[in-house]
Amino acid sequence: MKIIDVVCSSGRTGFYFDDQRAIKKGASHDGFTYTGEPVTEGFKAVRQAGESISVMLILEDGQVAYGDCAAVQYSGAGGRDPLFLASDFIPLIEKYIAPELIGLELTSFKGLAERFDRMTIDGKRLHTAIRYGVTQALLDGVSKAKKMTMAEVVKDEYNTGVTIGRIPIFTQSGDDRYNNSDKMIIKGADVIPHGLINNVAEKLGYHGELLVEYVSWLRNRVLSLRYSENYNPVLHIDVYGTIGIIFENNLEKMVDYFRVLEKAASPLTLRIEGPMDMEEREKQMLALKELTQRLQEESIKVEIVADEWCNTYEDVVYFADNNAGDMLQVKTPDLGGINNTIEALLYCREKGVGAYCGGTCNETNRSAEICTNIAMACGAAQVLAKPGMGVDEGFMIVNNEMNRVIALVNRRSK
Repeated sequence: MKIIDVVCSSGRTGFYFDDQRAIKKGASHDGFTYTGEPVTEGFKAVRQAGESISVMLILEDGQVAYGDCAAVQYSGAGGRDPLFLASDFIPLIEKYIAPELIGLELTSFKGLAERFDRMTIDGKRLHTAIRYGVTQALLDGVSKAKKMTMAEVVKDEYNTGVTIGRIPIFTQSGDDRYNNSDKMIIKGADVIPHGLINNVAEKLGYHGELLVEYVSWLRNRVLSLRYSENYNPVLHIDVYGTIGIIFENNLEKMVDYFRVLEKAASPLTLRIEGPMDMEEREKQMLALKELTQRLQEESIKVEIVADEWCNTYEDVVYFADNNAGDMLQVKTPDLGGINNTIEALLYCREKGVGAYCGGTCNETNRSAEICTNIAMACGAAQVLAKPGMGVDEGFMIVNNEMNRVIALVNRRSK
């Protein structure tokens, strides 16, 4: 099955681009936007509309395979590629990448993905968002050529050895962390609520008291609203380094605080993502390694999740090799080609570290569907419900794609 043409279209994502540096420096909410001036290059406002590019491969039998180029909400921060705007990159795709795609035979995904993931223009690698979308389209193309699900293509080509089935879905609340938590509980989400704890004064508290109150409320809400005593979701909260800020990265104080959080969450399991941000990869790895080890030694049942500075496949390997966290977020757009997401998830599994197939609220329905196939094929520990922060839409997209894949795989096995 050959590619005979490539068509691009601009799109909106399920959320927004936010200037994380400006927010950390004190930009405050003004309705749904933020006050103040942006500080990260490329931003015209602290919050601006997210953008995507659909890369559509026209196949010789008339089918269309496609993937979506998208970048994370906090683009340009934490060592990531710069802001991704469709008007800047559609001409580049049409001029340089489309001619390389046209005429290709879609017999295997892995080799093609690696080729375009490593492609350079004037000695520079493609923006991670472009590598992300182009390789999605290639996986969809091979899936259509072979008449099987994308999950089956990944399982076969990477010899993952997993049985394709359901994996836990992690939902994210955005700032509406109370009402949206109710939605998660009603729908039986496996991992909740993300929480978006990215501001000390408004969300964490200068002594961490606001987060303790929220975790206690969340536990009580689960126990009062749950449809069955067997429903015990994992509480996974992203704090964006703010715990490190209030305790000045003092390990002893942080360990004591995690003991308080553990009690507040009990009997539910608690995960904390991004407890500190050391502003540099090695320092971040060492800090997470030490914190993870100390919590284990103290038998404090709070799991640590790495995110910031664990952006690329090489970063995931580095953090996994050093046990820098109980779970690593494979932040799919940051890794570029989805072949890197696959390799990273499998490496985490091999090392016994939690493999979290994540991403960002600032993606599209298409990238979410494709990531769901990948997570299932790789036996990930959890997959992010995306895009958006409204819970219902992201959960629907990921849950329904998961169920479709399972139904089709089961039909084929019979």
